[in-house]
Amino acid sequence: MNSIYLVRYGDSKIAFEMREEIDPLPHESEVLIEVEASGLNFADVLARRGLYPDAPRIPCVLGYEVVGRVIAMGGRVEKLKAGDRVLAFTRFGGYASKVVAHSMATVKIPEEIEAGVAAALATQYCTAWYAAEEMVRLNTGDHVLIQAAAGGVGTALVQIAKRRGCVVYGTASSQTKIDYLESLGVDHPINYLQKDFAREVRSINGKRGLDVVFDSIGGKTFRKGYNLLGSGGRIVAFGVAEMTGNRRNFFRILRTVLGFGFFHGLPLISNSKSVLGLNMLRIAEDRPDVLQRCMRAVVDLTDKGELSPKVGGEYPADQVADAHAFLEMRKSTGKVILRWTG
Repeated sequence: MNSIYLVRYGDSKIAFEMREEIDPLPHESEVLIEVEASGLNFADVLARRGLYPDAPRIPCVLGYEVVGRVIAMGGRVEKLKAGDRVLAFTRFGGYASKVVAHSMATVKIPEEIEAGVAAALATQYCTAWYAAEEMVRLNTGDHVLIQAAAGGVGTALVQIAKRRGCVVYGTASSQTKIDYLESLGVDHPINYLQKDFAREVRSINGKRGLDVVFDSIGGKTFRKGYNLLGSGGRIVAFGVAEMTGNRRNFFRILRTVLGFGFFHGLPLISNSKSVLGLNMLRIAEDRPDVLQRCMRAVVDLTDKGELSPKVGGEYPADQVADAHAFLEMRKSTGKVILRWTG
């Protein structure tokens, strides 16, 4: 088997190394998967930059999800069998041609679902589903702001919010992405490079505060989003994209951290606002039953056509550096994958 190792922090052109290894063996509750495609997530970019504390020490293999076929399994695996086409959430290790995954983090998928579509479901759609359906529970008529709405999680949040009958505000950084958001049904797409998103939201909805904000940017963007909330409003933070740059920069990190602002229980109570944080890796590790519930839900709704993940880019596995650069420049709309077979 082949694995892509992160061997040094920094630019994607110098960060990775392909290594040939012995095939892994699944333990009792695990399955061995021959990988068709590995998914990329923005957390991988943070890990490559040395900015993701949950990432293992280098050299390590990144990657949160794979699509492929079961080729072996442990003795305690009951609901899966050799030959099943599956989607699996991996705790890193996904950038490989063969991957071992826990059976609780692995679900069967229909043959007709494209690899890129399926790969979006494990991390990005599960993150969006858990955030929107289990953490805040969107309701018809809610006014919802989604930052970086053209990305993988953003696309999922837009589709879930529209499915619930919400009024959606979505931010993006180019006219191409604005057009994309319009195609998704976003009611108020906002180019945040041309307009201040907070001022734009206020000009649209007047004194009515937002019901929910989903923030993957962090820093001052998070604080401005929080200030847009009305009574009963909730903000869900699930990323810190503002910390990324061309190099690791202590001052950028400090500026982002301070930009969040400081929160105290009393103002939250008096204003009836909620601040929620989400790290899907923690949910996967500590609550595999929740992860499996989310995975089954998004696979089922995708199969029914109620959710429709977008594929933003496909790269051969040996072009991982180009795939990372593409994702880091925020050019993608939808899921970016590495292909091993097919």
